[in-house]
Amino acid sequence: MDHLANPVRAEPVEALAGPSTSSGRTGLGRLDERSLSKLRWRCRRGLLENDLFIERFFRHHEESITTRQAAGLMTLMDLADNDLLDLLLGRKPLAGEVDTPEAREVLAQLRSAPVPPHAKHAL
Repeated sequence: MDHLANPVRAEPVEALAGPSTSSGRTGLGRLDERSLSKLRWRCRRGLLENDLFIERFFRHHEESITTRQAAGLMTLMDLADNDLLDLLLGRKPLAGEVDTPEAREVLAQLRSAPVPPHAKHAL
């Protein structure tokens, strides 16, 4: 997957984690508004399908995203769009350097974000 990695390198997650609301456990502090904005910008993708998963994740988790989740998102965002889509759709498992506890946690949340009530009517 290295040859397909997203060429846009993000700043380390520590740079995203400005002043936060800390729970006292490593990685569980919430991101402040500026850090969240940077993370959203970093998560913009070239494939609409990926953007749909990511936007749904932010709609559901935006108020509670932790630095741990941000680290997982940053890891996933280093992937090429097609590799990320394969993970989101369950076509491939996480493997190699992207197979981290943080990435697994966020990937599960990206895959299972609930369908908004107004979208259920369209089904």
